[in-house]
Amino acid sequence: MAPLRTARGAAAAALLLALAGCKAKPPNTFETWFVTGAKHRLFVGNRLQKNPFPATPDVIAEGKEAFSHYCVACHGMDGQNTGVPFVDHISPPIPSLASPDVQRYSDGQLKWVIDNGIWPSGMPGSRGTLSDEEIWSIVAFLRHLPAAGSLGEPEMYSH
Repeated sequence: MAPLRTARGAAAAALLLALAGCKAKPPNTFETWFVTGAKHRLFVGNRLQKNPFPATPDVIAEGKEAFSHYCVACHGMDGQNTGVPFVDHISPPIPSLASPDVQRYSDGQLKWVIDNGIWPSGMPGSRGTLSDEEIWSIVAFLRHLPAAGSLGEPEMYSH
């Protein structure tokens, strides 16, 4: 009878542990530090790739235009989640693109993220949807984001 009781106890403990692991909650400080470091050093490619387009006012404007078509649903018009109604209910959280963690990516890494997305977050890849020129112009826009809230909320959320 003792082996059966031990097996039941182990099964119950495993079930509780599995259920606790399924609970969605914000990451703690260590988890954030670890995952951010891994993304910057291991998982996100193209660290050395340079943007072939200079960040001229025209290129930044083109990036803002492309961003407004493909990125605003999650990142807001300003790249800082302004007016996105579900931003506080997503795990992992949607980062402000003006945050130091995002701005520390190289231009090549930002392009890689836009091309490939970040699994298992909700960030989709855009390869085959956006051209390289559109992506590079978005990268230029990300380096020159407007002040938070200055562009208002995305029109899709104002109805």
